[in-house]
Parts: sequence; C-alpha cells; structure tokens
Amino acid sequence: MSLAGGPPKALNTSQRLAVLLGFSGLFILLLATFGSSFPHTAAWLTASLGAIGLGIVWFSRAAYSGHGAGIKNDGVWFKSISGRGIWAWGLGILLTGFYIVLYFYPEYLGLVADGPNRGLISFFDPLSRALSGNPASQWFVYGTLYTLAILAFGIKFIWKYRHNRYEILRTLSVMFFQLAFAFIIPEIMARLNGDLPYYDLKNIWPLNYYNFERYRINGFINAGDIGLSMLLFGIASTLVITPVLTYFYGKRWYCSWVCGCGGLAETAGDSFRHLSDKSLFAWKVERWVVHSVLVFVVLMTTAVIYSYLGPDNSKYWLSRGQFLLGVASLLTAVFAWVMVFRRKELKKDARYGAIGYFVIIAGLLAFHLLSDSRHVFLFRSETLRTTYSFLIGSIFSGVIGTGFYPIFGSRVWCRFGCPMAAILGLQQRLFSRFRITTNGGQCISCGNCSAYCEMGIDVRAYAQKGENIVRASCVGCGICSAVCPRGVLKLENGPRKGRINPREVLLGNDVDLMNLLNEK
Repeated sequence: MSLAGGPPKALNTSQRLAVLLGFSGLFILLLATFGSSFPHTAAWLTASLGAIGLGIVWFSRAAYSGHGAGIKNDGVWFKSISGRGIWAWGLGILLTGFYIVLYFYPEYLGLVADGPNRGLISFFDPLSRALSGNPASQWFVYGTLYTLAILAFGIKFIWKYRHNRYEILRTLSVMFFQLAFAFIIPEIMARLNGDLPYYDLKNIWPLNYYNFERYRINGFINAGDIGLSMLLFGIASTLVITPVLTYFYGKRWYCSWVCGCGGLAETAGDSFRHLSDKSLFAWKVERWVVHSVLVFVVLMTTAVIYSYLGPDNSKYWLSRGQFLLGVASLLTAVFAWVMVFRRKELKKDARYGAIGYFVIIAGLLAFHLLSDSRHVFLFRSETLRTTYSFLIGSIFSGVIGTGFYPIFGSRVWCRFGCPMAAILGLQQRLFSRFRITTNGGQCISCGNCSAYCEMGIDVRAYAQKGENIVRASCVGCGICSAVCPRGVLKLENGPRKGRINPREVLLGNDVDLMNLLNEK
C-alpha cells in the first residue's frame, strides 16, 4: 500500500486555518456548557454555529478542490482518524460521552426541571424561541447540531463525489429532508398548534417506536382535524406509502434519500464507511440481531397500544380484542403471501421467518390471556416502554450507533439495530424491482466496491460471479457503483421480466439473447 500511494500528506495552510475556525466555534459551545455568560447570546450562537459550519466547508474545499473528479482511497488506512488510530478512539470516546450525557444526564448541559435552563441549553434559547416560541431543550440542542452536521458534511460529501450526479442528488435530498421536515417544520407546527405532539414528518414506525404511545394518540385526537390527519398519515406511511415506494425504488428511497440516521451516516460518517466488517460472521450476527429487534419492536408497540385500549370502543375506535385480531390478521396475511409466492426465493430463510411469525402470534395470544390495562404479563406497561426506549432508542441508536462511527463504521445502527431498515429490507428482498446489476466479465477484482460498502456487503464477490445484488441490507447508496473503475455495477429499478441473468452469460450457458431482447 505504501508503494502504491504512500502516507497521506500533512494538512495544508488552508486546511489548518479551517480547523482553527471550526474549533473556535466548538470552544464557544464549550464555554457555554461550563456556564459562561454571553451579553448578546443570539450573536454568539450565530458566530459559534457559523464558525463550525464554515470551518467544515472550508476544510472540504481545501481538501478536494485541487483534485480531479473521481474517488481515490487517499490513504484512509494510514490516517489515525479513519484508520482506528488514537484520534479515532479519542473521537469515539468523545461522541459516546456526549450521547450518554445527552440521554441520561442532561442537567450537565444546563437542563433545569423547575426553572429557567442554564449552560449550553439556554445558549440555544434565541434560536428555539425564534422557531417555536419555546425555550430550548436538550433535544433542540441535539437537533440543531445534528442538522448542522448533515448540512456541513453534506457539502463535504458533494465536493468529494462531485463527479457522480446520483450522489449529489441524494445528498441534497437528505440535507433538505433533515432541515425542513425534521427541524424547521416541526418547530413551526409547535408554534402554530401547541397541543400537537412534536412530529418529525419523515420518521415512520417502527423507527419512531413512540408514535403510538398513549400521550401522543391523545395529543393527535385533541388537536382536532390536523392531529387526526397526522395520525392517519403515520398509519398510511407504514401500511401503504412505504411498501409502494419500496416496490418501485427499493429501501434506498428512505435509507439513502430521506432518513436522518442514514443522512448523518452518509455525510458525517463518510470518512469511516470503509471500517464496516465484511466477514461472514458479522453478516450472520447482523441478520439475527436486526430481525430480532424488529420482532421485539412489533411486540412492544402492540403491548403499549394494548395497555391503554379498553374492553370496548367507548374511548378509542378499537377495543383490545379488535386490535389484537387486526394485528394477527395482517401478520397472517403477510406470512401466507410470503410462504405461497416467495418461499423458493427465501429457501431456508423461510423457516426463520416462520419462527418469527409464530413468536409474534404467541406473544399476541399471551397479551390477551395474561395482561390487563396496567400490566403486560408480569410487568407494568410503563416499565416495558421505558426499557425499550432505553435499550433501542438510547443505547443502540445513539450511544453505539453514532458514538462508534470511528471504530465500527458509520452504519452500525442501520445494520444491526434499526427496525425500519429491517422491515424495508424484507420488502426489498421479497418484491422490490430495485437491484444492483453486475457485468462480471468486466470486473478486475480491485475491491473498491467492497471496501467502500458501509453495510458490510462483499460486493466484489457478487461482481466476480456476475450475480445481481438483491440484499435486504443494501441501502442503495450507490457508492459501490461510483467507485468502480470499470462500470461493472449499475443501480436499476426496471421490471424483472426480460432481464438477462449475467451469470448465465458469464458461465457460457446457452442463453438466446435475441429472444430475450424481443421479449422486451
């Protein structure tokens, strides 16, 4: 490797100035965290966030503007920050510590339960009051920094992949959805209708596992027509919009174009994408863990809704019995369709799917027999909810999912813990028209595609055999195609009928190409 490229060059003067500018903005936030007061908070907040964003953009321009278009490895394994060196471990510890404080000790950020906030949280009050009219919270601080990271590192990503139109468009898409749908619109809606629960419009169940909790359902109902419309939109997003879009475009429409978790992984986490584990063991662990999380989410959501439904329809539209019957009927219909029409494609995975189905059905039956309005089995329903929120919403998606970027790669949460990725992956594998087609005869086995796959897929193995890539875990980011020097990989949404299986051609089997072309 050293003979081919050598160690990375030191930062140039422009990059060093950009780093200094960015750290000056972080230093202002640090001062605010430790209680320093600023006479004109709005001006200092603007200066701090502006310095951070401008520093990242300036650094990106200095790093990539002088290079020709195209993707190069650029010595990522030689750099401490991207090669699991001391700087990577330091950054990982820092990010993990921030998430722990954010989720479990927000008082250290200045959150005060019975009075005005202090420290870092109060530092963001001017921006929060300008958007929603309310004082800032630790979640507003987090949302602001999260959005700033996606916007600033999104520009960096566009500079790096500026030769590829697809990468530019999807990066602009995640930047737009994060800024508008996840940050600005929910704050403005809170200002216009204070009774409406905070709603990130691009978050869909099961990713927003909390959307059907009692306080939110009551909030939607009490908000009138707009609240009911948003509740129905959330249900339609899960049952109608998501399957339809996944059928046409695969899970990439969400995971790579809309999702905030994916947006942060693609932008701020781009420097760590090559760290994802490509081993067979990691793939096996991934399949078991992420689908177990999906089963757990279905059961916990059902348990939470069941716990506040009554024995009749006096308070809500559904009774407990009707709700359980509806969930069981929907799951049975899906399971029956898969077993009848997709069993051959799934092969032994059909058996594991059957196990998951029967676990959920057994859980639904147990809910009906062993639960009441306050308890699910032997546990209080509130205890189950907070336990799930702690394990999945906090530890997995936050502390591990983002804090471990510099060590395990940028898609740890998406690979191993995201229930939304799991359910979209099942839809993608079972009925989506999306796939990555390969021209195996052109593959030179350079390994760029596998090295850059953040989902840990050994893309080169498929390309060498000429196999189309239809993997539940693939998020369709398209980086494998962007870095391929031979144009072997292509993202497709076309119909299945009439496709030429490149593996048959590669192996020299008797394929009548003219018949296939005439069928088109």
